[in-house]
Amino acid sequence: MPLQIHNLLMSDGFLITARLILTSFFWVAGLFGIFKFGVMVETITSHGLPMPRLIVVLMVITELVGSILLVTDFRAMGWLGAGALGVFTLLSIPLGHAFWRYQPPKKMEEFQIALEHLALIGGLMSAAILTIR
Repeated sequence: MPLQIHNLLMSDGFLITARLILTSFFWVAGLFGIFKFGVMVETITSHGLPMPRLIVVLMVITELVGSILLVTDFRAMGWLGAGALGVFTLLSIPLGHAFWRYQPPKKMEEFQIALEHLALIGGLMSAAILTIR
């Protein structure tokens, strides 16, 4: 590997940028949950989940605190932030994107979202590994 690329990949700025990009979805979703709380409660209610207000609060906390931990690696707990976001993302598949419940074309749309979620989980797993090395 060329030295310049190695130095770029090892730089703090590159690391922070990568973590910000990886968590960008969670930042947006968490802030949306704060500023559009009612909309999120309606969405959770439409999925038939109990205690939608509590679920939205927990979602926002998970998205924002998990992102903060991963991006800053506060007290060497970036792995915990990545793990929390990964578990949250995995749970969102059966709870929010249960593609097996739908008929085409909605089935394919939800399946693609589920696959995107799995790819994001892979990125979060990689980020967790990199926070402890």
